[in-house]
Amino acid sequence: MLEVSDVENKIKNGLIVSCQALENEPLHSPYIMGRMAVAAVESGAIGIRANSVVDIREIKSVVDVPVIGIMKQVYEGSTVFITPTLKEMREIAETGVEVIACDATLRKRPNGEDLKKIITTIKNEYPNILLMADCSTVEDVENACKIGFDFIGTTLHGYTENTKGMDISNNDFSVMKEIIEVSTLPVIAEGKIDTPDKAKRVLELGCHSVVVGGAITRPQEITKKFIEKIES
Repeated sequence: MLEVSDVENKIKNGLIVSCQALENEPLHSPYIMGRMAVAAVESGAIGIRANSVVDIREIKSVVDVPVIGIMKQVYEGSTVFITPTLKEMREIAETGVEVIACDATLRKRPNGEDLKKIITTIKNEYPNILLMADCSTVEDVENACKIGFDFIGTTLHGYTENTKGMDISNNDFSVMKEIIEVSTLPVIAEGKIDTPDKAKRVLELGCHSVVVGGAITRPQEITKKFIEKIES
């Protein structure tokens, strides 16, 4: 297992590939996600982002790069679903991942849990695991920097109620630039980074690393783009 103290350096200026397939998708399988991770690492990826305990364990058994682990879980009464409660945080921590990512927006959390208390608890119980804040707005980033996270992610920009439909690449990544400016933590670019040019640009702007998912690992999305272009 990698030394956690080396994780920040190991993922700097590199590509992290998100290998995820939900239950309703054809590639939903720990084995397939493991193979996807192997292909990504063989091609130069320096990290993997993965969802669920079973996928993470499979991936960690076949590649030797840092893994950002999450668990997507929907709770009634809350729109927060990326590793939303202390329960999911603990379950992901037990897989031995180097980094856990969770929703760090200012929205109401399931069961009325408090994000700062979750982070404090996990830091006390698993001091060698780093934490990534999946943010949507600059306000989310400012709050996350104060409560114990190790990385800032732009994961949720464009996907929350107050940013829905927005694209972080607009105006040469103007929102990203603002986030980098206000953040006191390394920023990991994620969310709609769907071309090599965009991935290169966010690193040029000063992001610590970049996560790409659907553009690499979701054949439905890739195929749909081809079909739409052909039919147009």
